[in-house]
Amino acid sequence: MKLPSLLLLISAIGFAQNNALTVTITGIQNNSGKLMAEVYNSKGKFLKSAYKTTSTSIKSNTATVIFSDLPKSEYTVMVYHDENNNGKLDKNFIGMPKEPVACSNNAKGFMGPPKYEDAKFSLVTDSKITIKMNDKL
Repeated sequence: MKLPSLLLLISAIGFAQNNALTVTITGIQNNSGKLMAEVYNSKGKFLKSAYKTTSTSIKSNTATVIFSDLPKSEYTVMVYHDENNNGKLDKNFIGMPKEPVACSNNAKGFMGPPKYEDAKFSLVTDSKITIKMNDKL
């Protein structure tokens, strides 16, 4: 009796697939530095603690990153152009980004970052999204 249950569990785990999210970023002003990308999986961590991060080079004012092994869930993506290649988003004295940034759904904030609700999307299968780079949030 235990063997069939174990086989059922193993087969269920095998069918529980995670997904890939391909993000193409357009409108990057120049090819210097790197494109940094962060994916968030909860409202409470949005723009505070990324679920996954990656970076890539920029070619012809465009960049593409792939986040793999993402479970079906709700996500947001934030990208920024690390123009000086120091590995962080530079901010001014009041905390506003000094480097170009953008979010999924091309969400924009008013006098601050976009709202989580405006940037969120559901990932249920391998997906591709495009984000247009802004000068600032």
